[in-house]
Amino acid sequence: MERKQSVQHFLDLLKKSRRGNFKIYIGMIAGVGKTYRMLQEAHALLESGIDVQIGYVETHGRVETEALLPGLPLIPRRKIFYKGKEIEEMDLQAIIAIHPEVVIVDELAHTNVEGSTNEKRWQDVMQLLEEGISVITAVNIQHLEGLNEEIQDIAGIEVRERIPDSVLEQADEVVNIDLTAEELLNRLKAGKIYKPEKIQLALSNFFKAENILQLRELALKEVALRVEKKVENEVTENVGIRHERFLACISSNEKTPRRLIRKVARLATRYNSKFAVLYVQTPRESIERIPLANQRYLINHFKLTTDLGGEVIQVQSPDIVGSIIKVCEERQFSTVCIGKPSLHFFALLCSGLRYRKLLDNLSRLGVELIILS
Repeated sequence: MERKQSVQHFLDLLKKSRRGNFKIYIGMIAGVGKTYRMLQEAHALLESGIDVQIGYVETHGRVETEALLPGLPLIPRRKIFYKGKEIEEMDLQAIIAIHPEVVIVDELAHTNVEGSTNEKRWQDVMQLLEEGISVITAVNIQHLEGLNEEIQDIAGIEVRERIPDSVLEQADEVVNIDLTAEELLNRLKAGKIYKPEKIQLALSNFFKAENILQLRELALKEVALRVEKKVENEVTENVGIRHERFLACISSNEKTPRRLIRKVARLATRYNSKFAVLYVQTPRESIERIPLANQRYLINHFKLTTDLGGEVIQVQSPDIVGSIIKVCEERQFSTVCIGKPSLHFFALLCSGLRYRKLLDNLSRLGVELIILS
């Protein structure tokens, strides 16, 4: 067994050494200069003799950014006719065939047109890395899956195009492109971000000063968190520290579990640890009895969990509390997280003796219980 693990460890190291390097420029909002910075870096690499090419760049008509394109090798985009319109997408196969040392790929959260090799551009990037091609890319903080609810609270809209937090975790380097709110608003009013007819609309919506300040704080915290995790992973002196392991208990409801999963994923990230999601399927939610809508909710919950780097645990049992205790005992979770009790999933859980049983047993195991709003 030890020999097998040793061989697998060596194979993992070998695979990692052949993988491309991955750098992400992250910003608080559109217009801070992520694409501009990537193109500047591309010129510097080219001057240093590195084979760097443009896989996909979106300038949004910004004069300063477009001025940096001349002189950089450009891989032509793939043209697709979709619903009667000609659409241009990044040509993944062409990049793999040309195989530059480094490729610039903008708009990491982009959703590819139907029929593409991958559904999302971040999946294209993962494929390029596996091919041994290094990637420099860019994304805004509002596109991070784990921050979806926070972004919705700040901006009042749900951002549809998102990337899993695990994408950032795989980056070798995450760089924050930072501007003060005043600098950004001055750029906007000067017409350096959007065309004149769109400026007032932007100022009235996403580019409100209070929004920018909160988004800036999120971006700064996120990059600081990634640096902290990198330090912890590379410093071996932390061996003696207790490692937290989080377990989120979910139901087949529509919205509450998604908020819970994201919050637990963020907690796990902050503690540089792993998390899992437990769904206890009671007889009343058996395959024959569970409503079709609830089945779809569960599938989405499980997909969100894996996207955020968590593990899905499914148990069939009439005893929800007993199942939670058993899973904690067998898998050595340090913390159990549940949502605010409701009359559906937690009606049994929070009823008198059962709730006391849960608390007593978690206490016996040294497991903490957190109720998240």
